Amino acid sequence: MASKENKTERLRAIRDEVWNLANSPLYKYRIENKYYPVLGEGSHDAKIMFIGEAPGEKEALSGRPFCGAAGKMLDTLLESIGLLRADVYITNIVKDRPPGNRDPFPEEIALYAPFLDRQIEIIRPRIIATLGRYSMQYLFPHLDLASALKPISALHGASFEGKTSYGSVTLIPLYHPAVALYNGSMRETLKEDFKVIQKTLSSH
Repeated sequence: MASKENKTERLRAIRDEVWNLANSPLYKYRIENKYYPVLGEGSHDAKIMFIGEAPGEKEALSGRPFCGAAGKMLDTLLESIGLLRADVYITNIVKDRPPGNRDPFPEEIALYAPFLDRQIEIIRPRIIATLGRYSMQYLFPHLDLASALKPISALHGASFEGKTSYGSVTLIPLYHPAVALYNGSMRETLKEDFKVIQKTLSSH
């Protein structure tokens, strides 16, 4: 198993590469707006990794993932199953903010996804929870689960056993916490789905 120092060093290397990713279509927008790339935050030995879509403006201004209203909702959901942000690792598939908080384009996902792949290999989580459909649509085929992929409305809160280079991983698709900000009934749905994480964690 890699030491904490080695993991930190390898994650810093990813940070430096993304920082200097001048061939990204989002690089100029980042520089012009004095934004930061958002690499990830949390325990480098986390058993659970949460993967969202792309940073919003607050995230890009601070360099921290999920630090706005959706982040507060995520913190509340974590607390509902007895976890703190420091217990898990949180990141996004796209590391730079798309203009106007638009959805990431396929070519942006393709460019940034290899950095996510490396983060997964370094941290080696036992559970990966996707937040929203973009990370879900990427990770299902990436973890040898392409045949199980359906719309998020059909998959949220279910668990699947995927394959990685370091062994099996439980993949749990979830709605993005932001949906609960616009639709109050989704808060209960998310709370119920988070219980699946709690149950899975207790069995690992």
